[in-house]
Amino acid sequence: MSEGLNAAASANRVHIGFFGCRNAGKSSVVNAVTGQDLAVVSEIEGTTTDPVRKAMEILPLGPVVVIDTPGFDDVGMLGELRIRKTRQVLNRTDIAVLVVDGTKGIREEDRQLLQLFREKQIPYLTVFNKADLLNHKTEEGPETLTVSAVTGQGIHELKEALGKLTPKENPAQTVCGDLVRPGEIAVLVCPIDKSAPKGRLIMPQQMTIRSILDAGGMALVTKETELEQSLAKLAQPPAVVITDSQAFAAVEKIVPDSVPLTSFSILMARYKGFLETAVKGVQSLRSLKSGDCILMAEGCTHHRQCGDIGTVKIPAWLRKYSGAELRFETCSGQEFPEDLSGYAAVIHCGGCMITEREVQYRMKCAADQGVPFINYGIAIAEMTGILSRSIRPLPCLSFEKPAAD
Repeated sequence: MSEGLNAAASANRVHIGFFGCRNAGKSSVVNAVTGQDLAVVSEIEGTTTDPVRKAMEILPLGPVVVIDTPGFDDVGMLGELRIRKTRQVLNRTDIAVLVVDGTKGIREEDRQLLQLFREKQIPYLTVFNKADLLNHKTEEGPETLTVSAVTGQGIHELKEALGKLTPKENPAQTVCGDLVRPGEIAVLVCPIDKSAPKGRLIMPQQMTIRSILDAGGMALVTKETELEQSLAKLAQPPAVVITDSQAFAAVEKIVPDSVPLTSFSILMARYKGFLETAVKGVQSLRSLKSGDCILMAEGCTHHRQCGDIGTVKIPAWLRKYSGAELRFETCSGQEFPEDLSGYAAVIHCGGCMITEREVQYRMKCAADQGVPFINYGIAIAEMTGILSRSIRPLPCLSFEKPAAD
C-alpha cells in the first residue's frame, strides 16, 4: 500500500461519482475502473439500492473515493428515496461520470443528471457503456467516451480522462503553513478529556502538525494544564499558539497578547473555505431570542459523550451568552437538511471529515435562505470574548466590532 493511500483522509480525496439509469452498467464500469468487485453486478434492474463508497488509489488519479449510486430512474416510494440519496451524493462529488446504456442512448433522466452536473458546476464525463453490443459507432468528444465494462474497451482511456479532470492541488491552500516560518515553533494545545479519542489525536490536530512540518516549523504539543510550563521552557515566544476551541478561555489567560492565538476549528474553517462567512454570521448570536432554534451540524458521526461539544457544551454556553431559552437540533455525517428556513443559525464543526465541495454546498444552502452559517470555533471565540484576537493571526481576514448599543 502506497504512502499516498495511507496519508490521504477520505475528506481530502477526490470524490468520483458514477450516475445513470438502472441497468446502464454503472456498477460494472465502477468495477472495471477500480479493478475490484467493488459493486454488486446483476442483470436485475435496481441492484444498487444505496450509494456504495470506497476509498482507494487508482493510477493515474491517486487517492480517490469512488461512489456507485442507485439508478436515477428508480420508481416507487423506495425509488424516490434512492433518487434523493443520489442527489445528496452530488453535493460531495468532485468529478461526475454519467454512464449511459449505449444500446438505448441518452434518456430523459440522463439529461436531468447532466443538467444537475452543470448547475452544481461539477466536471463530468458521459460514458456510453456496452460497446461490445453496439453495431454502430457513438460520437466521442472531450466529455464523451465509449467503453465496454465486459471487454475492457475504453476503460484505460476513461481513467486517463478522469485524471485530466482531477482538481490540481492548490499549493497556497494550507492549514497553518503560512503562520510558521522555517525553524519557528508552534505550540498546539490538545486537551485530553473524556471526549478525546483513545490513543490518537483528532484529524484537525493531525493535519495541523503535518502542515507545520511541511512549512519547516516545529510543533510543541501540550495539554492546557501544562501550557504555562511549556511556554516558560521556550527560549523565545512561539510563532503561534493553536488550541482546541473548548479550551479558549483557559488558554487565552495564559498566552500573552503579543503571541498570536487561534484554534484548530478556526483553521479548519479557513481551510474548507467558510471562515469569512462564519465571522460575518457570528454577529447574529448577539440578537438571539427565546424560541429560536439552532442547528448544530457535524460532518462526522461519533459516539456522543456526556460533555459532547455540539450537543451539550455549545448549547449551554449559548443559552448563557444570549440569556434566551433556545432550542437545538442536530445533524451529523452525510445528512444535512436542505430546508433551513426554521433555524435562526447553523453552527457547523470545522468540516474535517467532509469534502470542501460539500462544506461549500451547505454554506450556500444557508446563504440562499438567509440563515447565518457559523463555525464551532468562531462561536466559542465570540462567546469567550476573544473573537477579534482569535482571527487576528490569519492573513486577509479582518473583523470589526459592532458599535456599542
